[in-house]
Order: sequence, then structure tokens, then C-alpha cells
Amino acid sequence: MSTATNVEATAVNTIEWLATGTTTIVVPVYQRQYRWDIGGCERLLSDIRAVAGEDDAHRHFIGSILSAQDGQEPGSDLILIDGQQRITTLMLLVAALHHAVRDDDPTMAAALERVLVRPDSPGRTKLRPHDAWADLYESVVLDRRDDVDRESRFDDNYAFFRSQIHADEAPRIWSGLQKLEHVSITLGAQANAQQIFESLNSTGEPLRDHELIHNYILMGLTHAEQLDVETRFWLPIEQHTGEAIGAFWRHYLVMTTGRELAANGEHGVYSAFRRSFPRVDVAHLQADAENWRHFAEIYGVLLDPSREQDPEIARQLRYVNTFGRSTYPLVMSAYSDHTRGVIGREELIETLEWIQTMHLRRTLVNLPGERLIARLCRARTAGRDALARAFARITPSDERVSAVLKYSELPHAAYVLGRLEGVDDIEGFDVEHIVPSVPGDTWSGDGARPWSEYSEDEQNSHRALAPTLGNLTLLEQPLAERVFGASYPVKRVEAYARSTVPGTRTIGETASWGTAAITQRTVALTADLLRIWARPALPEIDDDGLTPILDAVRRRGWPAGWEHEFDYVEYRGERWEVPDVKYLFNRVFRRAWTDTPAAALAYCASHGGPIYDEMAWKGQWDDLDDTHFLYMGWDSNYMMTAVQGVLEESGIASEVFVKYSYIGNVM
Repeated sequence: MSTATNVEATAVNTIEWLATGTTTIVVPVYQRQYRWDIGGCERLLSDIRAVAGEDDAHRHFIGSILSAQDGQEPGSDLILIDGQQRITTLMLLVAALHHAVRDDDPTMAAALERVLVRPDSPGRTKLRPHDAWADLYESVVLDRRDDVDRESRFDDNYAFFRSQIHADEAPRIWSGLQKLEHVSITLGAQANAQQIFESLNSTGEPLRDHELIHNYILMGLTHAEQLDVETRFWLPIEQHTGEAIGAFWRHYLVMTTGRELAANGEHGVYSAFRRSFPRVDVAHLQADAENWRHFAEIYGVLLDPSREQDPEIARQLRYVNTFGRSTYPLVMSAYSDHTRGVIGREELIETLEWIQTMHLRRTLVNLPGERLIARLCRARTAGRDALARAFARITPSDERVSAVLKYSELPHAAYVLGRLEGVDDIEGFDVEHIVPSVPGDTWSGDGARPWSEYSEDEQNSHRALAPTLGNLTLLEQPLAERVFGASYPVKRVEAYARSTVPGTRTIGETASWGTAAITQRTVALTADLLRIWARPALPEIDDDGLTPILDAVRRRGWPAGWEHEFDYVEYRGERWEVPDVKYLFNRVFRRAWTDTPAAALAYCASHGGPIYDEMAWKGQWDDLDDTHFLYMGWDSNYMMTAVQGVLEESGIASEVFVKYSYIGNVM
């Protein structure tokens, strides 16, 4: 067997690989800018803590690192072709650990320094990023930053690591770091670096969230245990959810966490799953997997309501599907409680009716449907009355709906007309426009005057009302085909009078059809619509698009427009003119320090900040008092997460809302 001559791959200890020798690891100029955020750093630190707690035989594999010698001379630089994001982040963690212990543990500090700097030149770091940001990186790692107001990913991630590492935990973190391993792939002079880079990064489809969850569940089990879990749990989950398995896991986690999860390709669902299920060994897996399978079976019923044995529940599930699957987390929760005997059939149907009412009314008044379901899942955990109040707050009032129905196009017309007319199965029916959307010249509403003789104002008013509730009805398809394009007098005799739909037959009793008849019918049908899609009868305000703080979007980085994301913030009845998350972060923590200091300290103790009793590293700080300081140099994701967390810890999160600006809604 011949051996490779241009590629050498060796499994190595990562810290030893970084600490050995005097070679500088250089990031080439074509590499992308450093982009890891605090979320990635949090996962890395969690993995290091986990492996630190295992016995000495355990190691944590961080992947492969691809490099090439920059020339043949001894001591020449090592060009880092693939792996700069991981190596840079590790260096920031080592720097934070080094700065935390250098005054108290010189032995550990010396070992950490060997990883960070060249022994022959203490002023030079082992890792040399692209020249455009090399000085920025080195000022963080060598602790010589002098610009307290600057912002960078290096500063953000270093500050996160520094905030999370306490002196008493430093030996554990150092132990975990020394258990990291990777495959070092070194290229010879004749190797095609680009081809190898593409093979490592671009071959095959990236794993999707549900595939990562599948691997995570099975990875630590024996082969026999894997086969058992696959057969008893995973395959039934796949069978029940089919192609919607990815959506199932997202909806399941929204239901269980009470938080919205963005499906944006950043593996947010997988990350949420790992946080919810940090241990998936055999001892924990049995009960969890039974629960997953239970909800997957429910999900299959939601996807195909014909599987439901109760005709009324099946009908309501079909109705809910009119509005898509976004409400499935709430439906799964209520349906599960019904199957387990926790709630009765009437309460389940009531919840399904509330869902339809909320969606239809918000669509009518042109309110967005995003960031609604997690808050309803949270409310439901507090009981039926809390859920009713939550629905009432986000469901537009009768007055707003009545005003819109007069002049606006009717959404989901077949569904609405079917329920209004008591037609359970609308297959075989068309939505009939009594005044056509585009009348022909000979069309007439009274049989005397053709459309061509209508004035311009008359034509415009008829066209405007054509898609509204009062001008629409259901008509059997054969009848609709028979009178397509015909004038109203022909339709009323040849089609409407022969229809099985009561409301359609009633239309035929009107001698002529025009704007007055449409308006009259709209008024009558509006009363029926408000009765069928009834808002919970509670004095809750219609919140006009306010978003609870727990459902506020956590942005990655600082996207364009972040400085004007909010119109205002409603804080326990107060209106704050707060334009962005940085301003919000500062104001919320200052208020928490004044109103609920015990909760603020409890949150900071469990999350490593952002309030500290000293300004332990360089950066952006704000004084809360003489002995407590708020660090302001975080990324936007961390800031919003901290705002949500401290308000939840204080027990007042349900009383805080944000109003997104136009910019915030399109970000």
C-alpha cells in the first residue's frame, strides 16, 4: 500500500500543539474576518467544562486543522488554511484564563503564556491574524488595550470568557483545555491547498437540526442501545412527522421552553435541544424519548386531522391548518393535555377556536403574526384564565374588525364563508364574487343598465367592494361554471336560487345588486363573524402590536439599522423612549439595581455577569455605585438575553413590552 506524500494527518493534543515550538501560526489574507459570537463561545466553554468533569481517559475532539509551512526553512511560519475561527476563539479563552490567574498562580500562568506568545519574543503572539486586525487581536491577548469605546468580536468574546471564569474554577477550565484534541493536517509543497480545503468544508450537504439531534441522542450509546432507541423511539418519530420532522422539533422546543426559535440555518433548534437535554445517557433517555414520541404522534394528527377519531376536534384541527403550522406548539400542548385527561374536550375546542379568532382578526387588521405563540404557551402553563387573557390582549377588538370588514378584501374567504354558512366540506364549492372582480361591458346589477353605462365613480366603488365580505358567497362549482360572467339577474335565477347553501339562496331574494346591497349584507355577516370568531370576553387591551420582552428578537452581531430598532419600550406601565438594545440593556440593569437588587445579583451570580464588583478588564464600563459596575462591551445577542433573564429573575418580565419600529420589523 502506497502512502500519501503531500498530506500528513496526525491526531494531536490541541494545547500541546499550540504551545510547542517558536513557529507563528499565520492567518492568510484570503481568510474571512473572525466571526464567532458569544453563543459559539458559550458552547465551547460548556464542552470544555463537560470534558473537565470526566475521567482522564476522556477527550473532546474539535475537528481538523489544516495548515501548510510557509517555506522550507526551519522555524518558518505555519499558514492556517482551515481552523482560524476555532483557534482564535481558543486563544481568546486562554488569554482570559491567563489574565484571571497571573497574579495568584504563576505556574499555571506560565503554562498558559506558552500557548499565547512566542518564547523567543514575548511581545509577539503565537497566532498572527490578518494584518488588518492583527493589532486589535494582540491588544486583547496581551492586555494592552487603550481604547475603551471600541467594539470588536475579539473584545466581545474575550469579555465573555473573562466574565465566566472565576479564580476557583480556573484549574478545572485548564484541565478541560488540556483534554482538547484535533487532527492536524499538514500539507506538503505539492499539495493543492484549495482542493483539500473544499473537500473538508464543501463536500456533501450540511447536517440539519433534526439530524444533529439524532446524532446527539445516539452518539454516547452502545451499538445495542442505539438500535433499541432507533427502533422504539426515533423511527416512530420519523414516521409520525415525515418531511416535517425539522419543524416538529422546533415546535416541540417552543412549546417546552416558552421561547421563540428562529429557523434561520444557524442550528438554533439543535442548540435549544442541547440546553433542554444536557444529558441523554440511557438513564435519562427513556422518559424523555417516551415524551418525544408522544408529541410526534400528536404532530402527525395535526398534519393529518383525519387521524383524529372525534369529528368535531378533527374539524377544528382542519380549521386551524387554514392558517399554517405556526400555532402547533400551543395546539400540541392542549391536545396532549386532552389525551391525558388533564383538560376536557370543551377546553381543547375552545383553545382551537381562540387560535382561529386571533389569526383571522389579526390578518383582517393587517397585524403581523410573528412572535405570538411562545407567549401563549407560557400563558397556558398558568391555566385557562391566563391563556384567555393572553389571547384577549393580542386579538383585535370587535370595533377594529367591523371597520375593516366594510372595505377590505376578505382573507381565507373559502374558510370564512364555509363556517358562516355551515358548510363543513368546501370541496366542490367556489368563492363566488356576486359583482365580478372585473365586470364585462354587458354585466348588469339590475338587468336594465349595463356596466359600460355606469359612471367612473360607480365602477370604482363596485370594484373596491368586489372582494369584501358582503359581495362573496359559496356556490357549487357546476352552478358557478354555468353563470360565469353573467349579470346578476341571470345568476340569481340560474344559480343562487338553486344552491344548497342557505346564504346563497337568500341573496337571490334581492331584486338588484350594487353597493347598497353589498353594504347591507356586510353588516349582517359581520355580526355573525364576530359571534363565531369571538374574542375572549375580558377587559384586556388590544395591544396594537406590542411584543413581550421574552419574545423580543435576539440579533446576531450588529445588523444594519440596530440603532433604531424600537419605537419605544413599555416598562410596567411606563413608556421609555429607548431606540436600541444597548440603551435598553443599560436602562433595565440600572432599574433592576434600584428596584430589585437581589434578583439582579442572583441573575449575575448564575450567569457570570454583567454586573461585577470591580472593573477587572479593559473595555466599556458604567458605574452603578461605588462598588458595582455594569460591563457594556457585549454583543447585541448577549445584551437582549441578559435583559430577558434579569427581568424573568425579577418576576416582572410579563409587564415589559417592546414596540418595534418600521426598521425593527424589517431587520
